Amino acid sequence: MIIYLHGFCSSPLSEKARLLARRMAQRGLADRFWCEQLPAGPRQAIEFVAGVLAKCRTRPALVGSSLGGYYATYLAEKHDLRAVLINPAAFAYQNLVPAVGPQRNLYTGEPFEFTERHLAELAQLEVTRLSRPERFWLMVETGDEVLDYREAVEKYAGARQTVIEGGDHSFRHFADYLDAIIDFALTP
Repeated sequence: MIIYLHGFCSSPLSEKARLLARRMAQRGLADRFWCEQLPAGPRQAIEFVAGVLAKCRTRPALVGSSLGGYYATYLAEKHDLRAVLINPAAFAYQNLVPAVGPQRNLYTGEPFEFTERHLAELAQLEVTRLSRPERFWLMVETGDEVLDYREAVEKYAGARQTVIEGGDHSFRHFADYLDAIIDFALTP
């Protein structure tokens, strides 16, 4: 099972979520893909995904983009899972300080308030050191205009890393790696 965690203000309608879902379906793995709208609050999002993890009959893996990568890191450490992190927010509680205030989901248009309390919840999810870096695959593009890719490269030292020159926060090369992501995530 692959659990895809979307980023801040994003949704299952994002291009990466749709591409991965489509490729899994093409490979006959549609029933092994999960991606739903995450709650805006970090604590709620983690509790929601933890509930999904508890119901998995096979060992799941996580694929997380941006803030979803931060959540995937926490959940992978807590539950000893594999995780693929795409342009992750390595330090979300710092990266999202400028986002405090009214927000709107980019896909659904739904408004929400991102608060100081949410930053504190993110700080509580901080993973300072990976216990088993071999479970992680970091994928970053150096042209990410939202996050400094070097923070992720340093934080995920020891993990498998794919660093691509150029690109942007959306990770333009995602479609090129779909099969490799699926294979890494579903490796026992």
